[in-house]
Amino acid sequence: MLKYKFDTQLLIEGEGLDEDEIHDYIEANIEGDCLLAIGDDDLIKIHFHTNTPWKVLEYAASLGDIHDIVIENMERQTNDLHG
Repeated sequence: MLKYKFDTQLLIEGEGLDEDEIHDYIEANIEGDCLLAIGDDDLIKIHFHTNTPWKVLEYAASLGDIHDIVIENMERQTNDLHG
């Protein structure tokens, strides 16, 4: 059984984005692990394992335009089911 079920990935497109600020906010406010927030002030890629992917989407949408959203159920993948 996985502690965090959903592999959450997305891009945030905007202006004045700060990868360190985004990383720190997610880390402090949304439970999960394996967090990556990489990019520049116009585009940030997020990768995060969590049980509450909607919180990541809500926060990211408050920063800019979100797209290329992928949420995969890693528990199903572990059991050889489509995630």
